[in-house]
Amino acid sequence: MPRPTTDVQAFEAHAADADLDDLRARLAAARLPEAETVRRAAPDPRRWEQGVPLADLVDVVNYWRTGYNWRSFEERLNRIGQFRTTIDDLGIHFLHRRSPRADATPLLLTHGWPDSIVRFIDVVDELADPKDANTPAFHVVVPSLPGFGYSDKPTTTGWGTEKIAAAWVELMERLGYSKFVAHGGDWGGNITTVLGGRFPSHVLGIHTTFAEAPPGLTMDGLTAVERKWVEETRDFWRYRAAYAKQQATRPQTIGYSLVDSPVGLLAWILDKFAEWTDTEDSPFETISIDSLLDDVTLYWLTRTGASAARIYYESHNSLDPELRVDVPSALTMYPRDVEKCPRPWARERYRQIVRWGLPEAGGHFPSLEVPEYFVKDLQDGLAAVLAAHR
Repeated sequence: MPRPTTDVQAFEAHAADADLDDLRARLAAARLPEAETVRRAAPDPRRWEQGVPLADLVDVVNYWRTGYNWRSFEERLNRIGQFRTTIDDLGIHFLHRRSPRADATPLLLTHGWPDSIVRFIDVVDELADPKDANTPAFHVVVPSLPGFGYSDKPTTTGWGTEKIAAAWVELMERLGYSKFVAHGGDWGGNITTVLGGRFPSHVLGIHTTFAEAPPGLTMDGLTAVERKWVEETRDFWRYRAAYAKQQATRPQTIGYSLVDSPVGLLAWILDKFAEWTDTEDSPFETISIDSLLDDVTLYWLTRTGASAARIYYESHNSLDPELRVDVPSALTMYPRDVEKCPRPWARERYRQIVRWGLPEAGGHFPSLEVPEYFVKDLQDGLAAVLAAHR
């Protein structure tokens, strides 16, 4: 395998004790509003109709202040292996776990918002070194999006999904991976689509939980289930996407709260985890409170609430309607995700669908909600992608 040709620096995460003390002090001094006026006994998803219920938020804040251990998360990141490199004058942070297997394939995993590299931290080891020798293995690369986590914050406009995809190709080449497979969800799914469509000479194929069809397609020929998907997606964007409108139009305004108030940041992110997971009430039915706080604390310590929100300003509704993906593609529609694309529509953009997954459980964050299923589905999907080249 060729050696990297451009400088890549090892990186270790270590927050200053003063920053952690400041976080706990801010949490202790938080000013909270009165309780919501929609009150129901748990479990009941209607408890969340006005946003995060006060009692739930107080419980998480108290645990964040007195029980949560950030150092444990730092140790996990450092154990996987962290690095930084500069691409187009912007520092990019990434995890890199090489497989011990000689037949391993390079795999790029891209997260979205409001998650981070936390989305994939629990699945890296199994993807790199699966217990079953007959299961495909991968050299796993997990970059932090520009403006997220330990990547630099762009100081000018232009870092949209097209530029990020090109940067990811450069990143993989620097690691010696001229050809690779890619996976993503949320913004990561959008970027993965761009990778497959724009860079077929580098991308062997893709797996995504987010498939976006070209605009203007009709519901003629769709099944009843697929029609329901379309209606639910339209309902989501019409009635439940105020966060996206805010971040796409005024990210700086909401950014002041997200960077200045840990409770404000927590509520903004917790609301989405609650709404987008396959649960009856609380996201903690499937995702541990520590995993969510790993994510929120990463945003807090790196002060990236505003810079991460700007990906919506850069790229909201920007996927090229003419873009087509001709490399082999494996697509999975989790039942409680906020957007699910009918297969006939998906075929209009993804021209070589080699596997179509319809799990029985899981929402927008499957690698956190149903990690064992997610890993198996990703392995099977990428196995189908690689088989298409044989």
